[in-house]
Amino acid sequence: MYQLLKDLSIVEVSSFVASPTAGLYCAQMGAEVIRVDQIGGGLDYDRYMQTAEGRSLAWENLNRAKKSVALDLRSAEGRELCVELARKTGQLITNLPEKSFLSHAAVSDGRPDMISVRIMGWHDGRQAMDFTVNAASGYPLMTGPAEWDQDSAPPVNQVLPAWDFITGAYCAFALMAAIHHRTATGEGSEVRVPLGDVAIGTVANSGAMAEMLYRGGDRPRLGNAIWGALGRDFESRDGKRFMVAVLTPNQWNAMVGALNIAEPIAALEAETGVEFARSDHNRFVHREALFAIVQGAAEKLDYTDLAERLTKAGATFERYRTMFEAANDPVLVADNPLFGPSPANPSGFEYPAARSFAHLGGKAAGQPEPAPYLGQHSEEVLSERLGLSSGSIHALIDRGVVAGSDQFTNLRSA
Repeated sequence: MYQLLKDLSIVEVSSFVASPTAGLYCAQMGAEVIRVDQIGGGLDYDRYMQTAEGRSLAWENLNRAKKSVALDLRSAEGRELCVELARKTGQLITNLPEKSFLSHAAVSDGRPDMISVRIMGWHDGRQAMDFTVNAASGYPLMTGPAEWDQDSAPPVNQVLPAWDFITGAYCAFALMAAIHHRTATGEGSEVRVPLGDVAIGTVANSGAMAEMLYRGGDRPRLGNAIWGALGRDFESRDGKRFMVAVLTPNQWNAMVGALNIAEPIAALEAETGVEFARSDHNRFVHREALFAIVQGAAEKLDYTDLAERLTKAGATFERYRTMFEAANDPVLVADNPLFGPSPANPSGFEYPAARSFAHLGGKAAGQPEPAPYLGQHSEEVLSERLGLSSGSIHALIDRGVVAGSDQFTNLRSA
């Protein structure tokens, strides 16, 4: 953890992926992120994968370095406490609907400089989640083998909820922009970020929307080939699959040199009347012939030899791994400064934990921090933020409005 945001406190009332991601990124930069959940856990508290004790590994990793307050958000008193916490901090991240007890009007009442960042489904209020906005984006119908029929082939959904993570990152950025604006003007902000807009806006920003309108139809499926450049999966003699990507002259020259394919490439250039070293267009148009040359060279060598040659030449490539292999790869994880030693995770399971993705020169990243137990900081936060006495807090606990830590609860049997 870095401490660039150590003077910033944020209340987060959220579930699933996008909203917790926004809070996570702020926490990794040193912000005090106070996550408020329903007693017993919100909608995402038991998301797969779970340990034998019922601890969600997804929740554990999306909520590192945060504090946890457990309130009965179904009760008027619990909701009032949550709203007051948001007002006291001045910053709120949530994916609750605007027409809820956490509306901007409610949290900004008496706090005109309040900043709320709200993740929505679609801009018109319709519900959405990553997998449904992805269906609308067009990407699943661009994915799949090139030989699939364009009109009748099924969609291919992506496994990674990419739009959620992009939305979470964008919300963290939007929060910082709103804080910067408040510093300059004293004005608060109501920021709404529709998940669907992030998806279709990214389609537009990538140029894909303009491309489809210009071509007057859909782009054909390309299998694992890179669109507009040279790249695909290849197989070594010993059956290892690897990806090679060529977008620059240096990458081209490195691949050609490493695989010793200058002679067949020259013959293809003579046959086609084009030059490949400096033209993405030419490489893409003649990709099938180039793929055949590359595969012909790859299948004569074991992967270890191929990797050594490609690395020495400075080519851009990587072997395909299963995710289990990736998790155990020393280069990706064990020897990567991104990861630190396992903190005391609520699950009790020890594994590498990610630090902030950013590397700040001259500043120590610090060790990864654990996620909290649900309700672990209820008494601390209510005392420090709302000034409640110990007696008042214990009375709230006795009435079921507030709950303390679930550290010693076996969630499977709870």
